Amino acid sequence: MKPIRNIEDVNDGLKQLLKLDPNLLAIAKQVGDLPLRLQEPGFAGLARIVIGQQVSTASAAAIHARFVKHISPLTPSAFLEAGEPAWIEIGLSRAKQSTLEGLAKVLTSGELDLALVTQLPAEDAIAQLTALKGIGPWTAEVYLLFSAGHPDIFPAGDLALQEAIKMAFNLDTRPDEKEVRNKAVKWSPYRGIAARLFWAYYRDVKTGREGVPL
Repeated sequence: MKPIRNIEDVNDGLKQLLKLDPNLLAIAKQVGDLPLRLQEPGFAGLARIVIGQQVSTASAAAIHARFVKHISPLTPSAFLEAGEPAWIEIGLSRAKQSTLEGLAKVLTSGELDLALVTQLPAEDAIAQLTALKGIGPWTAEVYLLFSAGHPDIFPAGDLALQEAIKMAFNLDTRPDEKEVRNKAVKWSPYRGIAARLFWAYYRDVKTGREGVPL
């Protein structure tokens, strides 16, 4: 599949997704244009996603602002040089300190090349990323969506996506990760567009804020 590289790819992908599942037309009309949300692959992008693990969007934004302030430039070596005092001041939990330290070390040693990872098939890329301590499927999938522009990934463990699907399909309870993953199969090979659509729907209907973890 062609990677998502620009807003035209998003628009074209949405057209194909709606042909694939016309039931999504009403949602698409409600949310309007979908954002691109693409960033360069590398330590800075993946670190931002790690920071967003299991915290609110507002908390993640505040921690990331301190991260940018204390780690300059946003490189693995600069992060390691800053050391634990800076990590604590940034507000990183012990677990996230450990995750980012391990990530920074494999990047500086050359054991891992994030730019090359983004060129791999999704399953292989996810396997490489989740082999790192503290990086699970959600983190890997969000990174590949927004740093690789992967067109066919749906982070089924994301609570905002689960809640959006519950609302969109009038479900009695919020579906779990397995249920969402099974439902998203129908939207392949445009699951990356479907994820953008449901994040936008969550924003418009549930909170008025972006549900996307970036």
